[in-house]
Amino acid sequence: MHHALALWAAACAARTLHLFEEDQPTDHRPQLALQAVQQWVQGERTVTECRAAAFAAHAAARATGNLAAVAAARATGHAAAVAHVPTHARYAGEYAAKAASLAVPSAEAAAAKASERARQWEQLRADLRAIGFPSGK
Repeated sequence: MHHALALWAAACAARTLHLFEEDQPTDHRPQLALQAVQQWVQGERTVTECRAAAFAAHAAARATGNLAAVAAARATGHAAAVAHVPTHARYAGEYAAKAASLAVPSAEAAAAKASERARQWEQLRADLRAIGFPSGK
């Protein structure tokens, strides 16, 4: 269960990571956070290392003023934090959806967010949806 949530959260964050990378091409902290949690799932990283990577990704989010990039970096930070606390998975999904909505014109924002959340719902195991979507679909 815990590993499945971590992989789902990482996948959510990975879909919007490009928004941060386009804005901050030399800052690799969000990408490193995703790598850390994926390596944790494989038994190659510790929870402590994932927490440090999560904090670094959140610091990267504070280093930009581009709101879509901020949300994308926060999604990666929460994905890495799943290694420590499984319920961070929901925030990875929520921030990824927020990033998707902020990356498009305001008239398209609601549809972009809804589309991303629908994709996330479909990709999360049914038995884990109460954690990833505590308020329901």
